[in-house]
Order: sequence, then C-alpha cells, then structure tokens
Amino acid sequence: MTEIIDGKALAQKIRLGLKDEATKLKENGINPKLAVIMVGDDKASKIYVRNKSKACEEIGIEYEEFLLDADTTMEKLLALIDELNERKDIHGILLQSPIPKHLDINKAFNRISYKKDVDGFNPVNVGKLVIGQDCFVSCTPFGVIKMLEEYNVDIEGKNAVVIGRSNIVGKPVSQCLLAKNATVTICHSRTKNIEEITSKADILVAALGKPKFVTENMVKDGAVVIDVGINRNEEGKIVGDVDFENVSKKASYITPVPGGVGPMTIAMLMTNLIKAAKEQ
Repeated sequence: MTEIIDGKALAQKIRLGLKDEATKLKENGINPKLAVIMVGDDKASKIYVRNKSKACEEIGIEYEEFLLDADTTMEKLLALIDELNERKDIHGILLQSPIPKHLDINKAFNRISYKKDVDGFNPVNVGKLVIGQDCFVSCTPFGVIKMLEEYNVDIEGKNAVVIGRSNIVGKPVSQCLLAKNATVTICHSRTKNIEEITSKADILVAALGKPKFVTENMVKDGAVVIDVGINRNEEGKIVGDVDFENVSKKASYITPVPGGVGPMTIAMLMTNLIKAAKEQ
C-alpha cells in the first residue's frame, strides 16, 4: 500500500514547534526578524512572498519587505544588502528570485552575510554543506530530508537518484543524501539511458521542472518518490515532475503536488530563521 507523504501536515507540525521557540526567544529579549528583498514585479514571486509573510505572522517572526523597481541598479541592490547585513534587528535576509536579467543574482547571494543567509545560497554555506559542517541548508533540500526522516525512510546505504542538477535543489539535495550515507547518482538533461538509472533507485528525487516527466516505467517497485516539481499544465493546473497517478501505484512512499515539498520549503525557511536568531 502506497503511503502519501503529507507535506502540509508535517509543515504545520514544524511551524507549531517554531512558534514555541520564537516565544522563548522573545522572553529573552530577541525578536526574530526576516528581511525579504523583491526586485521587479514577478507574479509567482508575489505569491511566494505573501506565503512567507503569512508563515512569519503565524510563528511570531517579524517581517520587513523591501520592494525595488525592476530597473534597480546592481549598486543599489548591493547597498541595500550591505545595510541589512549591518542591522542588528534583522536575523535573516532573503532575496526572492527570479530577479531582472540585468542583475547578477550570484553576486547578490555572495553579498548576503552567510550568518543571515537563511536561503542557504551563499558560497560559504554551500561549501560547508559539501564538507559536512554546520550551516544553513537551502530550504527545499532541507525539507526533502526532513520528510524522509519524519516518515522513517532509511537513507543509509540506499541507492538515491536525483534528477536535476540545479544549485537550488539538485546539487544540495544530493549532498544532503550523501551526508546521510546514501549512494547518490545525479541525472540531468545530458544523461543517457536515464530510465535504466532511475529504475534502480530506492529513493528517487525529481527536480527538473518538466511536467509528469517521471513515468511508472522509470520507477522500481517500492521506491520512495519525492516530487519537487511545480509546473502548470495546459489547463493551468499545478502538476509535479512525476506522473503521480501511475507512479503512485508502484511507489512505497510518494509526495503529492501540491501539498508535498512546497509547504516544507517555507517551514524550513522559518527553521533557518529561528536558528539564525539563536546564533546571532
């Protein structure tokens, strides 16, 4: 019998725990606070930012938004980051992507102090993840690992296959699985015989951004399938990278889209922010 991993319920449980932690911090005179920078007018970004502000409110995290025009210069963006790095009342800085094409997002991520980098994109945090040191792990991979742990999925010694090699999900989730002693293979757009590789996976993470790319013939019986994809199909409905209907018949555990990895990403962002507040 396939078990559906309920990311929504798990995220709710985590947020309740964080609410207690935020209250304790406040009793000690620390008001956890997140700064969000948004450049331009991306519709999807607006929704994400709204969801983040709602989560902050629910947990008791203060929240400040910085909205910059689409024609903002790199100098202006970096100056704002420098200012927020210096502010003692702000514990975490988040730059909402995408940002307009003329701006260099990597330069901006590099500029955010690694101590306030609650998104886990600063090269210091990325490097620490690779060498197994304590750091801020980017929120989606962190959420994926949390789900596997919560559902008692044994990672050690298992064959884990990650489809996708983005800096935001594919690479860091591979490092997280490696840290838990899985044997990790990364597949991507240039991989030959992808089916042959994915059908040997005990744990399969799909993070490539192609609707219903993973079909049942790519999945072995009893595999754990984590779907990170968020895509809109022709009808405008949100679907994942996995053909849920058919793959769920073979998997032992599977995440739905929506309601799987998505809510966990925001819960992990909040987890990182509380950690930053404690450490600072």
